[in-house]
Amino acid sequence: MRWIIILLLFPGILPVVSGQDQYTVACITFYNLENLFDTIDSPDTDDLEFTPNGPNLYNSKVYWDKLGNLSKVLGEVGTAYTPDGPAILGVSEIENISVLEDLVKQPAIAKRGYKIIHQDSKDARGVDVALLYQPKYFTPEQVHYYSLPTNAPDEPVRYSRDILVAIGKLNGERIAVSVNHWPSRRGGEQNTAHLRNAAAMYNRHFLDSLAESMHVTKAVVMGDLNDDPVNDSVHKYLHAKKSAEDLGPSDMYNPFEAFYRKGLGTTAYQDAWSLFDQIILSKDMASSTEGFRYYKAGVFNPAYLTQKSGVFKGYPMRTYANGVYAGGYSDHFPVYVLVVKEKS
Repeated sequence: MRWIIILLLFPGILPVVSGQDQYTVACITFYNLENLFDTIDSPDTDDLEFTPNGPNLYNSKVYWDKLGNLSKVLGEVGTAYTPDGPAILGVSEIENISVLEDLVKQPAIAKRGYKIIHQDSKDARGVDVALLYQPKYFTPEQVHYYSLPTNAPDEPVRYSRDILVAIGKLNGERIAVSVNHWPSRRGGEQNTAHLRNAAAMYNRHFLDSLAESMHVTKAVVMGDLNDDPVNDSVHKYLHAKKSAEDLGPSDMYNPFEAFYRKGLGTTAYQDAWSLFDQIILSKDMASSTEGFRYYKAGVFNPAYLTQKSGVFKGYPMRTYANGVYAGGYSDHFPVYVLVVKEKS
């Protein structure tokens, strides 16, 4: 099975954007980089499988091949609409800042001059989220991290990946960007749902506080949410809706719900597709009459990102398949949103 790129146009906002002569176009992207680790065994994290002596035989050649593959993808996302590609890029499943420093130097994207916002989280595996941005588009002003606890009250404290929130100016307009990798479904979807609900509630609380205290009403929540657009975490607790029309002040617009309802996905497991990777927009970012507003969204899944044969035929082409190096990219497809504003 192979998905084609699907684009969603919010009706009534704009005619087709044919170039950047009339509109400023900014691409916002999220990509789960699937275990982008260095090859060094870190004693404080569980990273043995991503070392030369580990079961994956993860060596320098694999590492640099993976960086080249990921940068090829990032070099192409959104370029049909803006030659600069992603202005703002959220990523997950990265081990540390050094792997991102190596990534942004790859020839396919080096000229964009990406800067990195990151801190090491308390996740046991040592995987983090991060925000990359092009300074010509985005200027960060504040960065906040939230460590998400996942233990039961009577258990030792443990944490999932941090939630990263950056507040800054996108082409002069203040916005908030939240990057997430919510707790997994390991242990059962229902047994772990409360953890993802808690992550959604934190985002909701933080965005409401920003709107009240700083009047920041344009916001983006992106990430691998480990839930689909119709799950309670997204619908009930984040207040994300499938339509941008008639949104309440705290409601958000999720263009990826329409994709999900059409059967599209970003990752697959046991021949079932999920759309865990999403970019969700605040009411003002979705439909404001001034400044940036939503134009299109997409799942970036050209043919080369899809496994052509074997057990995982039709799935996103991953780095390893059944413990064997497959030379792929990630077990997730990237997603993106285009926001536009008229040039003055």
